[in-house]
Amino acid sequence: MGISVFNISKSYKTVKALQKISFDVKPGELFGLIGPDGAGKTSLFRILTTLLVANEGTATVAGFDVVLDYKKIRNSVGYMPGKFSLYQDLTVEENLTFFATIFGTTIQENYDLIQEIYVQIEPFKNRRAGKLSGGMKQKLALCCALIHKPKVLFLDEPTTGVDPVSRKEFWEMLKRLQQKGITILVSTPYMDEAALCDRIALIQNGKILQIDTPQAIVKHYPKQIYNVSATNTYELINALKAYEYNHSVYPFGEFVHYTDKRPDFNTMELKVYLESKNLSDIEIEKTKVTIEDTFMELAK
Repeated sequence: MGISVFNISKSYKTVKALQKISFDVKPGELFGLIGPDGAGKTSLFRILTTLLVANEGTATVAGFDVVLDYKKIRNSVGYMPGKFSLYQDLTVEENLTFFATIFGTTIQENYDLIQEIYVQIEPFKNRRAGKLSGGMKQKLALCCALIHKPKVLFLDEPTTGVDPVSRKEFWEMLKRLQQKGITILVSTPYMDEAALCDRIALIQNGKILQIDTPQAIVKHYPKQIYNVSATNTYELINALKAYEYNHSVYPFGEFVHYTDKRPDFNTMELKVYLESKNLSDIEIEKTKVTIEDTFMELAK
């Protein structure tokens, strides 16, 4: 049971949040929706989980139409919104029991699905949800989204604001859930997490820029990227942007990523130019393309 989206559009007065979005998620696939804040990810998630109605277009989730079969979809999917939305004054166990009861099941009946996650928070089962750490809140929210054995799982920026160790653990959990046959659609602003998905859709300003496997998206990047560094990064960026042959310039960690318009680019020529701009300790070397580089190129 997968997801099918065709020409979905959504506007808020004059703001076009989604513009003719189309894609399919195969049954059992871990599909990533990758883009910055304001790209339209949450609006799309709310449409697919029947919490919002699109202005135009159609979509099906687990074989059900998001408008005509909204009640069936709500019983068939798990949804973990970006903002922690469980009852903060209820304990861990009370929250989980509450959500199980809503779906007409019990913790015991579907314990096998959440066991691996729940054992990590079980020692705190009598603690109020509002008093949990970010990583623990995330695991509780995932348990609540899984307690009714959904066919499709929607995770809207589940690792935002979570420490790196908890982020890694969370993605390992997603991979194991996928092995149990659950279709997963996850959104994230973190480009490094995109590589952990089977396929990804890059989204910006409500439009899909590209859909493919992470490996294929990186492979098809059209240019060689260079790491450039100097003593003054701010002046380096300005100098590179002023260079007549620059194709793209943007900061990337401790370096500046640079691509050149010319196919026969000579690094020494660029170094001489930068030295003429009173920059020192200049280093220019080739580097591997990342998904973030591809996104920056497509979003230009």
